Amino acid sequence: MSEELSPQDKLALIKESLQEVLKPEILEEIIVKQNRPLIMYWGTATTGRPHCGYFVPLVKLAHFLRAGCRLKVLLADIHGFLDNLKAPIELIQYRAEYYKFVIKASLRSINVPIEQLEFSLGSEHQLTPKYTMDLFRLSSVVTEHDSKKAGAEVVKQVDNATLSGLIYPLMQALDEEHLGVDAQFGGVDQRKIFTLAAEQLPKIGYKERAHLMNTMVPGLAGGKMSSSDPDSKIDLLDTPDGIKKKIKKAYAVPKEVEGNGIISFVEYVLLPVSALKAGGGTGKFVVEKREGEGEPLVYESIEALKDDYIADRLTPQLLKNGVSAALTALLEPIQAEFQASKEWQEIERKAYPPPEVKKKEKKVKDKGSRHPGGAPKGIEAQPDGHIEGAGKSEINLASDATEAMKNLEVAQK
Repeated sequence: MSEELSPQDKLALIKESLQEVLKPEILEEIIVKQNRPLIMYWGTATTGRPHCGYFVPLVKLAHFLRAGCRLKVLLADIHGFLDNLKAPIELIQYRAEYYKFVIKASLRSINVPIEQLEFSLGSEHQLTPKYTMDLFRLSSVVTEHDSKKAGAEVVKQVDNATLSGLIYPLMQALDEEHLGVDAQFGGVDQRKIFTLAAEQLPKIGYKERAHLMNTMVPGLAGGKMSSSDPDSKIDLLDTPDGIKKKIKKAYAVPKEVEGNGIISFVEYVLLPVSALKAGGGTGKFVVEKREGEGEPLVYESIEALKDDYIADRLTPQLLKNGVSAALTALLEPIQAEFQASKEWQEIERKAYPPPEVKKKEKKVKDKGSRHPGGAPKGIEAQPDGHIEGAGKSEINLASDATEAMKNLEVAQK
């Protein structure tokens, strides 16, 4: 059994590696002065398949649990639907179940006990009369401008956007009250929604919460890692060959560490995960070299890795090979659990059905009216043999043989 942490140690662990904390005094009041567990939630909209970037918040969930927090995971099914229909309404139930499987398996793979983890489905409390009335009340004090601004980095931005994108931030703010938490955790891209919650909830009589934000790991192609961009992320169920191919194509300029998604992944996933697997302490990232090229490169700090990368002792190729190997090993137990679970496989098929392949309609070649057997457009032969259509005068020579012979005589004169 792990040693009980002091209140100050708990605070330090909760804040470790975070990019920003809003209202840290709330954490101190609860953990140090009130000496009770911090109640917090992390929400994720159940849209595209979870990718390896999810290990960034999952590592922090491990820290929160170790610090004695009461942690709730909100599977935000309705939010997934509201965000420009990223999750079709007929699929959101299955996607929420898929996310639950993924999160549990991912945490188990890095030796995080999940018994104290509470899962909640957004639709369980968001469809109640009280929540609906609160949503009306909040919408009466938040302007269209402020709601749109709050969701700018989270909700997909499109021309002529629907109202659902304006409701999204309001619901995320209200979830803090209806889940009964002291704090909300999320990516730094959520900052504007967190600010809206802090400013607006007191206007309808609810208390202000603390907000904790982790950094956003750049995608493999640069920019934000996104479920909707296959080239920017690695799926948790990608094969070893698929992982290797994606890492090989990843953006990594020699000697440049800024904007390098591969280095960020080592810093915020591989090193912390290694530390968790080892039971705490210092993590380790190992880069194997080819036979005859020297000893493996072993890194226990990201600073040492960055120094070697800038000095070109650690080349992009070596870095990518090391990350590919470490990531394959990290995902192996998750994929083994998936392969062993028929229930998970069935949910995966229902949550992300393959797109329907539309059969190409065979086009009838228009041979033209001059081609043997051809006829002008708009012409249709009737069962009794006569012709109907706008161009029937071009080919309707006669109603009987006698009339046809007369027409032919006229044509020959």
